[in-house]
Amino acid sequence: MATRVEAYLAHLDRLSGGVEPRFFPVDQPAGTSPKITSIVYRDLPEPGMLTGLTYGLSLAHHREWKLGRPELCISVRSDDERWAFAIAQLANALIHDCPFTYGDTINFGEPIAGDTTMTAFIVFAPAVLDRADFLNVLGAPHGAGPQDVINITGMYPIHDSERRFIHAHGLEDFWRLDWDPFDPGRPAVV
Repeated sequence: MATRVEAYLAHLDRLSGGVEPRFFPVDQPAGTSPKITSIVYRDLPEPGMLTGLTYGLSLAHHREWKLGRPELCISVRSDDERWAFAIAQLANALIHDCPFTYGDTINFGEPIAGDTTMTAFIVFAPAVLDRADFLNVLGAPHGAGPQDVINITGMYPIHDSERRFIHAHGLEDFWRLDWDPFDPGRPAVV
Protein backbone atom coordinates (compact mmCIF):
# COMPACT_ATOMS: atom_id res chain seq x y z
CA MET A 1 0.00 0.00 0.00
CA ALA A 2 1.31 3.43 -0.98
CA THR A 3 2.05 6.01 1.66
CA ARG A 4 0.15 9.30 1.61
CA VAL A 5 2.96 11.18 -0.12
CA GLU A 6 3.48 8.33 -2.61
CA ALA A 7 -0.23 8.39 -3.50
CA TYR A 8 -0.12 12.18 -3.92
CA LEU A 9 2.95 12.02 -6.16
CA ALA A 10 1.38 9.18 -8.18
CA HIS A 11 -1.66 11.44 -8.73
CA LEU A 12 0.62 14.26 -9.92
CA ASP A 13 2.46 11.79 -12.20
CA ARG A 14 -0.85 10.83 -13.82
CA LEU A 15 -1.77 14.50 -14.30
CA SER A 16 1.62 15.43 -15.74
CA GLY A 17 1.91 12.42 -18.02
CA GLY A 18 4.96 11.27 -16.09
CA VAL A 19 6.93 14.51 -16.42
CA GLU A 20 9.57 14.57 -13.68
CA PRO A 21 9.22 17.59 -11.36
CA ARG A 22 11.90 19.24 -9.27
CA PHE A 23 11.54 19.18 -5.47
CA PHE A 24 12.60 21.97 -3.13
CA PRO A 25 12.09 21.63 0.64
CA VAL A 26 11.25 24.91 2.37
CA ASP A 27 13.85 25.95 4.94
CA GLN A 28 12.38 25.67 8.42
CA PRO A 29 13.69 25.85 11.94
CA ALA A 30 14.83 22.48 13.30
CA GLY A 31 12.00 20.44 14.75
CA THR A 32 9.29 22.33 12.87
CA SER A 33 6.62 20.18 11.31
CA PRO A 34 5.00 19.47 9.06
CA LYS A 35 7.66 20.20 6.48
CA ILE A 36 6.58 21.87 3.23
CA THR A 37 8.04 20.91 -0.14
CA SER A 38 7.71 22.88 -3.37
CA ILE A 39 7.09 20.68 -6.43
CA VAL A 40 7.93 22.44 -9.69
CA TYR A 41 6.97 21.52 -13.25
CA ARG A 42 8.23 23.42 -16.26
CA ASP A 43 6.24 23.67 -19.48
CA LEU A 44 3.06 22.32 -17.90
CA PRO A 45 0.21 22.40 -18.67
CA GLU A 46 1.65 23.86 -21.87
CA PRO A 47 5.01 25.15 -23.15
CA GLY A 48 6.07 28.39 -21.49
CA MET A 49 4.12 27.77 -18.30
CA LEU A 50 5.41 26.95 -14.86
CA THR A 51 3.25 24.98 -12.43
CA GLY A 52 4.10 24.65 -8.77
CA LEU A 53 2.42 22.63 -6.06
CA THR A 54 3.02 22.07 -2.39
CA TYR A 55 3.16 19.00 -0.25
CA GLY A 56 3.01 19.16 3.55
CA LEU A 57 0.28 21.73 4.16
CA SER A 58 -2.35 18.98 4.25
CA LEU A 59 -0.52 17.32 7.13
CA ALA A 60 -1.40 20.24 9.40
CA HIS A 61 -4.65 20.80 11.30
CA HIS A 62 -6.98 23.77 10.97
CA ARG A 63 -10.41 24.12 12.59
CA GLU A 64 -11.99 25.24 9.28
CA TRP A 65 -10.89 22.14 7.34
CA LYS A 66 -14.03 20.02 7.52
CA LEU A 67 -14.16 18.37 4.07
CA GLY A 68 -10.47 17.95 3.39
CA ARG A 69 -7.10 19.62 3.62
CA PRO A 70 -5.45 21.74 0.95
CA GLU A 71 -2.27 21.57 -1.04
CA LEU A 72 -1.58 24.68 -3.11
CA CYS A 73 -1.13 25.00 -6.88
CA ILE A 74 -0.04 27.89 -9.09
CA SER A 75 0.30 28.03 -12.88
CA VAL A 76 1.74 31.06 -14.65
CA ARG A 77 3.32 31.88 -18.00
CA SER A 78 6.81 32.28 -16.61
CA ASP A 79 10.06 30.42 -16.18
CA ASP A 80 10.77 32.00 -12.78
CA GLU A 81 10.62 29.24 -10.15
CA ARG A 82 10.06 31.87 -7.45
CA TRP A 83 6.33 31.56 -8.25
CA ALA A 84 6.34 27.99 -6.97
CA PHE A 85 8.59 28.88 -4.03
CA ALA A 86 6.24 31.73 -3.05
CA ILE A 87 3.22 29.47 -2.51
CA ALA A 88 5.38 27.00 -0.58
CA GLN A 89 6.64 29.84 1.62
CA LEU A 90 3.05 30.98 2.21
CA ALA A 91 2.00 27.44 3.12
CA ASN A 92 4.92 27.27 5.55
CA ALA A 93 4.34 30.70 7.10
CA LEU A 94 0.53 30.46 7.34
CA ILE A 95 0.17 26.73 7.95
CA HIS A 96 -1.81 27.12 11.18
CA ASP A 97 -3.31 30.58 10.55
CA CYS A 98 -4.83 30.56 7.05
CA PRO A 99 -7.42 28.01 5.89
CA PHE A 100 -6.69 28.73 2.19
CA THR A 101 -10.40 28.71 1.37
CA TYR A 102 -11.89 30.04 -1.87
CA GLY A 103 -12.03 33.81 -1.80
CA ASP A 104 -9.22 34.28 0.72
CA THR A 105 -6.75 36.97 -0.29
CA ILE A 106 -3.19 36.88 0.93
CA ASN A 107 -0.86 39.86 0.93
CA PHE A 108 2.63 38.64 0.03
CA GLY A 109 3.97 42.09 0.94
CA GLU A 110 6.45 42.43 -1.93
CA PRO A 111 6.64 41.52 -5.62
CA ILE A 112 6.15 37.76 -5.77
CA ALA A 113 8.75 37.10 -8.48
CA GLY A 114 11.16 38.97 -10.72
CA ASP A 115 8.74 39.22 -13.64
CA THR A 116 5.86 40.94 -11.83
CA THR A 117 4.74 43.83 -9.68
CA MET A 118 1.97 41.69 -8.16
CA THR A 119 2.11 41.43 -4.38
CA ALA A 120 -0.90 39.30 -3.42
CA PHE A 121 -2.83 36.10 -4.13
CA ILE A 122 -6.47 35.08 -4.39
CA VAL A 123 -7.42 31.50 -3.52
CA PHE A 124 -9.82 29.61 -5.80
CA ALA A 125 -10.21 26.34 -7.70
CA PRO A 126 -7.22 25.58 -9.94
CA ALA A 127 -8.12 26.52 -13.53
CA VAL A 128 -5.58 24.11 -15.03
CA LEU A 129 -7.19 21.00 -13.50
CA ASP A 130 -10.54 19.31 -13.94
CA ARG A 131 -12.70 19.04 -10.84
CA ALA A 132 -12.01 15.30 -10.54
CA ASP A 133 -8.28 16.05 -10.59
CA PHE A 134 -8.26 18.57 -7.73
CA LEU A 135 -10.88 17.24 -5.29
CA ASN A 136 -10.13 14.24 -3.05
CA VAL A 137 -6.99 13.44 -5.02
CA LEU A 138 -6.13 10.44 -2.84
CA GLY A 139 -9.51 8.85 -3.49
CA ALA A 140 -10.55 8.62 0.17
CA PRO A 141 -13.85 6.78 0.62
CA HIS A 142 -17.07 8.75 1.08
CA GLY A 143 -17.40 9.84 4.70
CA ALA A 144 -13.64 9.85 5.33
CA GLY A 145 -12.33 12.45 7.75
CA PRO A 146 -10.64 15.64 6.51
CA GLN A 147 -7.23 14.19 7.40
CA ASP A 148 -7.72 11.58 4.64
CA VAL A 149 -8.82 14.01 1.91
CA ILE A 150 -6.42 16.23 -0.05
CA ASN A 151 -7.89 18.93 -2.27
CA ILE A 152 -5.59 20.88 -4.59
CA THR A 153 -6.32 24.59 -4.23
CA GLY A 154 -5.46 27.24 -6.83
CA MET A 155 -3.42 30.32 -6.03
CA TYR A 156 -3.69 33.27 -8.42
CA PRO A 157 -1.35 36.26 -8.33
CA ILE A 158 -3.09 39.63 -8.14
CA HIS A 159 -2.22 43.28 -7.65
CA ASP A 160 -2.82 44.92 -4.29
CA SER A 161 -5.53 47.13 -5.80
CA GLU A 162 -7.31 43.94 -6.90
CA ARG A 163 -6.96 42.48 -3.41
CA ARG A 164 -8.64 45.58 -2.01
CA PHE A 165 -11.37 45.35 -4.69
CA ILE A 166 -12.09 41.75 -3.70
CA HIS A 167 -12.42 42.78 -0.06
CA ALA A 168 -14.87 45.54 -1.03
CA HIS A 169 -16.87 43.80 -3.79
CA GLY A 170 -16.28 40.05 -3.42
CA LEU A 171 -14.58 37.36 -5.44
CA GLU A 172 -17.45 36.92 -7.89
CA ASP A 173 -17.31 40.55 -9.05
CA PHE A 174 -13.55 40.33 -9.48
CA TRP A 175 -13.71 37.03 -11.37
CA ARG A 176 -16.10 38.59 -13.92
CA LEU A 177 -13.54 41.26 -14.87
CA ASP A 178 -11.38 40.84 -17.97
CA TRP A 179 -8.09 39.53 -16.58
CA ASP A 180 -5.67 36.74 -17.45
CA PRO A 181 -4.99 34.59 -14.36
CA PHE A 182 -1.83 33.14 -15.92
CA ASP A 183 -0.09 36.39 -16.94
CA PRO A 184 2.28 37.69 -14.25
CA GLY A 185 3.02 40.82 -16.27
CA ARG A 186 -0.55 41.96 -16.79
CA PRO A 187 -1.65 45.39 -15.59
CA ALA A 188 -4.11 45.73 -12.72
CA VAL A 189 -7.76 45.56 -13.84
CA VAL A 190 -8.98 47.81 -11.01
